[in-house]
Amino acid sequence: MNSSNERMAKSSGTSENSSQLIQTIKQNLAPSTARDTPSRWSVKDIASQLPSGAPIEGSKSPIPFFHLLERLKTTPREGWRRFGVKNAESISDHMYRMALMTMFAPQSLVGIIDIQRCTKMALIHDMAEALVGDITPVEGVSKSEKNWRESTTMDFLTKNILGNVDGGNVANDIRAIWQEYEDGETLESKFVHDIDKVELILQMVEYERAFDCKIDLGELTWVTCKILFPEIREWSHAILKEREELWAKQEHITYTSIGNPAVIEAEMLSKALKHRGESLAEKEPKANGHIEGLNTSPMTIS
Repeated sequence: MNSSNERMAKSSGTSENSSQLIQTIKQNLAPSTARDTPSRWSVKDIASQLPSGAPIEGSKSPIPFFHLLERLKTTPREGWRRFGVKNAESISDHMYRMALMTMFAPQSLVGIIDIQRCTKMALIHDMAEALVGDITPVEGVSKSEKNWRESTTMDFLTKNILGNVDGGNVANDIRAIWQEYEDGETLESKFVHDIDKVELILQMVEYERAFDCKIDLGELTWVTCKILFPEIREWSHAILKEREELWAKQEHITYTSIGNPAVIEAEMLSKALKHRGESLAEKEPKANGHIEGLNTSPMTIS
């Protein structure tokens, strides 16, 4: 464990200047309409509006929950739509591949992390989106509001819908694993967050290939510098190598340096701005910290 932690620490070192640059760019890319005011959103209101009707609460059977899971199969990952990807993957598509990917954890990690727990976590981590939906930054919902909606939904699912099923034991396990992922403090949660990023760039390359490189999704490649485990970063590098071969000599967005993750992230965010015809130097930050006319974010695939 010590050797892995040391490698993680070395790979995630940042400089003060790079960190400041990242924060500046992220602030300028953030939606200027993000809502921090108290929400009127209600999970029960959403549930009552489902085409199938509100799920039965307090049942001793898991069947109502099983039906609700169907929404994960039919709800698309909204972030792709911004790039013009039609018929995008569903939330379940994303989580299913993630779950299988966790089972292929490199042997150097097998003795360090609980792989079975990671597989469960991959299958659970976006479960709240069955009712919340796939909220992306460009929708103007603040991070705190998004977190509150998802937490409230998980409480509803595990207490109101599953609380009486087998004494609520499975429900409690689901809720605890979801929270562990959200907190991101355990090695298991950090590993699954890494897998989440790798699954994203896998899908990114697959869409670019499917569209014959008519869609450039390269601004998403910056997430690879946020991968903590060196073993998983190797996967991402292999995927990005595939992408370079795919694009060959065509102009496209990519990152070109391997080194300080903060520097790479800053470079990628800057390139994303330039690709949209924007320049930090040409824009005056407004009082709220946002740049006028720039209210989209590269982090649109949740």
